Amino acid sequence: MLWLRHPVSRRRLRRYSLVPRVWLCLALLTGCAVGPDFQRPQVHVPANWTGPIATSATQVTPSAEKGLARWWAVFEDPTLLSLVERAVQSSLDLKQAEARIRQARAARRVAGSGIGPTLDTTGSFRRSRILGATASGSGGPGAAAGGTEGVISNHYQGGLDAGWEVDIFGGVRRGIEAAEADLEATVETRRDVLVTLTAEVALTYIDLRTFQQRTAIARQNLKAQEHSAGLTRQRFQVGFVSGLDVANADALVATTAAQIPLLESSTQQSIYSLSVLMGSEPAALIQELSTAAAIPVAPPSVPVGVPSDLLRRRSDIRRAEAELHAAMARIGVATADLFPRFTISGSASLQASDFGSPFNWANRLWSFGPSVSWRVFETGRVLSNIELQKALQEQNGIAYQQTILTALQEVENALIASAKEQEHREALVRAVTAYRKAVELATKLYTEGQIDFLNVLDAQRSLYSSEDALAQSTRTVSTRLVALYKALGGDWPEDPEEGDVLPD
Repeated sequence: MLWLRHPVSRRRLRRYSLVPRVWLCLALLTGCAVGPDFQRPQVHVPANWTGPIATSATQVTPSAEKGLARWWAVFEDPTLLSLVERAVQSSLDLKQAEARIRQARAARRVAGSGIGPTLDTTGSFRRSRILGATASGSGGPGAAAGGTEGVISNHYQGGLDAGWEVDIFGGVRRGIEAAEADLEATVETRRDVLVTLTAEVALTYIDLRTFQQRTAIARQNLKAQEHSAGLTRQRFQVGFVSGLDVANADALVATTAAQIPLLESSTQQSIYSLSVLMGSEPAALIQELSTAAAIPVAPPSVPVGVPSDLLRRRSDIRRAEAELHAAMARIGVATADLFPRFTISGSASLQASDFGSPFNWANRLWSFGPSVSWRVFETGRVLSNIELQKALQEQNGIAYQQTILTALQEVENALIASAKEQEHREALVRAVTAYRKAVELATKLYTEGQIDFLNVLDAQRSLYSSEDALAQSTRTVSTRLVALYKALGGDWPEDPEEGDVLPD
């Protein structure tokens, strides 16, 4: 250790010992960030639902939660299951949402690149001719003597430029935090699109089967009414009834027949809608779905859980929370502009007038040192920007609360609507049974001449109306359940890894 006695060595030691101290100070300074830290707002959520849970829903268990993520399977309809799976794979709306996620991931990486140093490399060659110079003034090979005609010279240069803005006040880190929150909001937007897509496919498919069943009901009643009209015409020919009965019978037949083209048109339109939902041309599913099938019916038991579950299941609530987080982080980005910026920069280069000299170590040039910049006279703009970001954060906070209230309302609406539609359908089932018996008795009594045709006409009209209403109520029961599943969060898988499902 004798070399420490040398004064130059001691100065070097003291100088070099300052380096870790400087880095330690910078590390401590960069550990803080200006602006508010995000905390989820406290929102009052009721402990239980007001709607009729006991008759239309069950509590959430681990198995029920798994079933909620694939709620369309409860209808036990293979065609519906296939349509939903294909729509998830080929929906253009979902592909757009996935592209936005990749865009948000790229934006996050752009924001994160500001936290580290930068390194640029340069290289140049310049050949010039200077008038009035002498050959001796050029120096080195490559210069041609020209006297008054000038001298031609070459200049080679290559180097590196490095810089690092030390994020002491956390402006860059707050920007990364905002980009992360934006990415999370975009992921939740995709989930929302997925929930909407699966619900839309199910609703459109239920409509399709309803129109097909209503068409079948109309044709069945039309056949019965045509039989009654033929019977009435025969009785008119032998003088048992008047022409009024014949006219009423023909009018009922025509009225029922007029409904069939409208129902067939709605059937085709539903098929077109399903095709477009799956990213195909409108007529792609005509051959597959033209054959009529029953309206899918699901059991009324739904894993509702408690209202607080919506905060983690509803994608729109999670998106609103992420947007609030991003807005709060941007307050820190704006606040960091109040403080100076510290930058450490350096450069190194080699210059020469001939091709071989740049590799000569004696031709090196270098510089290194810190710098500080502070926009002292822009304080008014910075303060105004901070107020702007605070106002945006306040708007996002209000939107978050409104989203939660809307979600609670949607679930309550779906609960009461589902329960009451079940009661409505049960009453219609009893009405259809009664009207079928009424038509049978009225036809028998009319044939025997005990009643006039008006009773048969009313019974047949009421039967068709009640059967059509029952088909529509069956549809409504299923669509109410779809609405309830959607209001509860619908398809809500666990968070995938960044490389899963959505390629980075």
